[in-house]
This record gives sequence, C-alpha cells and structure tokens, in this order.
Amino acid sequence: MMETASAQPQPDAPAAVFFDGLSSRRHVVMLSIVDKLIIAADGSELVAWNFAAIRRADGRPGVLRLSSTEAPALARLEIHDGALAAEVLARCPQAEAGADRRGYGAIIGWSLAAAASIMAVVVFGLPIIADRLAPLIPAAVERRLGDVAEKQTRAIFGGKACEGAAGQEALAVLVGRLHDAAGLAGPIDASVLKTSVPNAFALPGGKVVVLRGLLDKAEDADELAGVLAHELGHLDHRDSLRHVIHAGGTSFLVGLLFGDMSGSGALVIASRSLIDASYSREVEDSADSFAISTMHRLGRSPRGMGELMFRITGSQKKDKLSILASHPVTDDRLNRMRAEDGPANGEPLLTASQWAALKAICD
Repeated sequence: MMETASAQPQPDAPAAVFFDGLSSRRHVVMLSIVDKLIIAADGSELVAWNFAAIRRADGRPGVLRLSSTEAPALARLEIHDGALAAEVLARCPQAEAGADRRGYGAIIGWSLAAAASIMAVVVFGLPIIADRLAPLIPAAVERRLGDVAEKQTRAIFGGKACEGAAGQEALAVLVGRLHDAAGLAGPIDASVLKTSVPNAFALPGGKVVVLRGLLDKAEDADELAGVLAHELGHLDHRDSLRHVIHAGGTSFLVGLLFGDMSGSGALVIASRSLIDASYSREVEDSADSFAISTMHRLGRSPRGMGELMFRITGSQKKDKLSILASHPVTDDRLNRMRAEDGPANGEPLLTASQWAALKAICD
C-alpha cells in the first residue's frame, strides 16, 4: 500500500511553489508523496519526480529548494512548510549527494563562453571590422564623430582654445600649405589648446589639435610642420576613424559583457581614447612616410620633425621594452628623418613674423 501526504497551500503563505524551468511563471502547488513526488496545481498534475533524482539546491533560510536531475536545468521546487519539507527530504536518498549544480553550471559555462567570444571579437574581429567599415563611413557622420571627440578633448584639457588672431592666421597658412602639398581633398580644421602637454593628434572629420606644449618645444616652423604633416597622414589614411570604430566597438561589447545593454558612453570613451591613441608601427611608419613626402614637395627637410620628437621624449636606445612599444622608437624615427634630410630649396613655410605670432597664439 502506498503512503500519501499532501499539503493544501494557503493564499498568503503557500506550502510549496514550483518553477518549471521553461517559463518564468510561478506555480503555487500541492504535493503528493506516493511512489514519486507528484507536483500538482489547480487539480492537475504538472510533473512527477522520482525521489532518487531529487537533489537539494541552494535556497533561502527556512525554505527547502529542490531540483531534479531528470527535469529541465532551471526547474525548481520550493517547500515553505517545514513538516512537509522534512517528509519529502526523508524520501530522497540522493538529496545530499552533492547539491545539483547543473543549472548554475550551465549558466556559468555559457557565460564564460560568451565572455570568451566577446573578447575574441575585440582582439581579432574588431580591427578587421574597423578596416572594412572606415571607408564606408559618410563624411557627414565622420564630422559628427570628430565634433564629439573635439568636445571630449577640450573638456580634458580645460576647454581653453588659444585664440590669438595673428597666431590663428599663421596656423591656417601653415596648415593650408601642408594641405595643398599633400593633395588632401577635404578641409582641415586645426586648433591649439592651452596646455603644457607636448603633443598633437588627429581627430575624425579633418580635425587636428595641437597642444601648446608642443608649440613651445618647436624651434622653427619646419619642426612643427613635420608633426602636423604626420597628423595629416593619419587623417588621409583615416587612422583616427578606425581607432574610434575599434575603441567604440570594444567599449560597447565590454558594456554588454557587464550589463550595459544600451552601449551608452561607448562613443565618448572612444573619443577620449584618441588623446592617447597608440597606433601600430606600420600605421606610424605610414604616417611618417606621408609627412616626409609632404615636406619634400614643399622643398623643406623632414629632419626637424624627428629632432622635435627626440627633444620631447629623449633617447630610447637603453629602453629594453622599446622594441615592444606600439610606436616606432624615437631614435629610429630620428635616424629616418636625418636620412631623408636635404637642402631646403623651397620657400620658408612661414615668415619670421608669422612664426612669432603662432608661437604667441595662446598669449
């Protein structure tokens, strides 16, 4: 003769609650202990679990949570009635033989697989995607990206642009001559920000930002022109746009990994990353070649560019890690610029008064 026991759930405190693992629906159930554990709701049997397949699962204090090795991985039975819980548990010989972790294991496993897939896309897929996508971005969209990047740049460096009228005019003359010699199609928007950091960088949409620290370090127009020509090379090759796509995609995917389903802030993070963008050796060499070619067309020597960079960074010959750096080492770049040195048979890029005005643009 089979033993039976049941518990009638109360509306305010059900004796047992069942989740079938296939939907999010919560079932208030009655339990019948026969040769199996019968789980029923509204007078109809939902499932029948073999006692040998029942395992204890992690649950809240005072609640017995059970799973079954024969049920869907996320199926759970929660028994709130203490007496009923003890009676059911007494008939489950394998309940304590290692709490069932199939559901949690599957979730963890799939989560790790998803994380590994996302990281693989970040490391291997995004660079390829950025290379393929950059040429397809319309100019209007690239300009909007550049506007966002410029706002981020100004925010980081205090938002103070140098506005000396004579200096701005001299900068426009210098950039215009480089633009024409390089044969660039679109306009170039160059500006100087008031900060002691010696650097310059290209932003999408034809924007070049020079930091005053670089201008202070430059001893003549040719030195600054070489650096500007290098940045124009990045614009011509759309390196900054590819960097934004790569960094923005990385931020978006990492956001997904940690629960930011909207991807908010990815563009801002990508824009900020341009400030300390670290391009590959190949990309930097290509921009250097562009600068050398542009300076030669103007009849000026590219040597000053290498000397300006060397003056800022110093020698890296003793740096054992320099060979691993993303940028070509300054010594190699200086030697390359010196090898390309020649007589300056072109007219000066700026007059003495124009150069003086440009140096004083922030004053």
